[in-house]
Amino acid sequence: MNASRDELFSELASDIEAFRFDERVTRVFADMIRRSVPGYASVIAMTGVLGAEHIRPHSRVYDLGCSLGTSLMSIHSRVEVPCKLIGIDNSPAMISACRQNLDSLAKKPQIDTQLACADITETAISNASLVVMHYTLQFIEPDKRLDLLRKIHAGLNPGGILILSEKLNFKDPKMDAALTRLYYDFKKHNGYSELEISQKRQALENVLIPETEKTHLRRLNKAGFESAMSWFQCLNFHSFVAYKSAKKQA
Repeated sequence: MNASRDELFSELASDIEAFRFDERVTRVFADMIRRSVPGYASVIAMTGVLGAEHIRPHSRVYDLGCSLGTSLMSIHSRVEVPCKLIGIDNSPAMISACRQNLDSLAKKPQIDTQLACADITETAISNASLVVMHYTLQFIEPDKRLDLLRKIHAGLNPGGILILSEKLNFKDPKMDAALTRLYYDFKKHNGYSELEISQKRQALENVLIPETEKTHLRRLNKAGFESAMSWFQCLNFHSFVAYKSAKKQA
């Protein structure tokens, strides 16, 4: 699917609909996320690096909320051991675009790929050495987030990892306001108008629900992960790595 320029919110609308990952968003998503998520390219590139280090032979890799498949492509480019890459997304349009992108990759006979249009909260996870969730948990209802992380932890093999990227808010109102202001400046620098920024913010209200860094780290611990750390931050966008104990549970 050829990427188009994101102009979805460029015209004044009398009624702003809730944001959805539909066909319209899918067509412009590559441009949208490049211009809207600071540090995105670095996070995706490092996903491949972390994958190459942690993926074990004959295990599975899950990308939950795979969208266009950029994380899967990054992992595919670096991993040499036999494994299965599994992308899950609840948007048919995203899965279709992801399939086209993965089909364009040079074949690696030892790597199998599988895509499914499904609800990630209802997806079974097993024999996983790596689970990726980039900017996905924030769209899950808050009261369902812990159960999802517990399921991920249970489906990871000993020593497996979760890479979790999210937009954050901050308890300190001054810090939160300062980073939000810088984030809007980032978007303006990338060509978005005040109108586009305002209307997209309205569309995402009550759809994307960010949390604090401390909330994420506490929840990861509660879900069973042995340790978790922040490894990347650019403005109010953050990425964590959470580790499952390498010891088999009794």
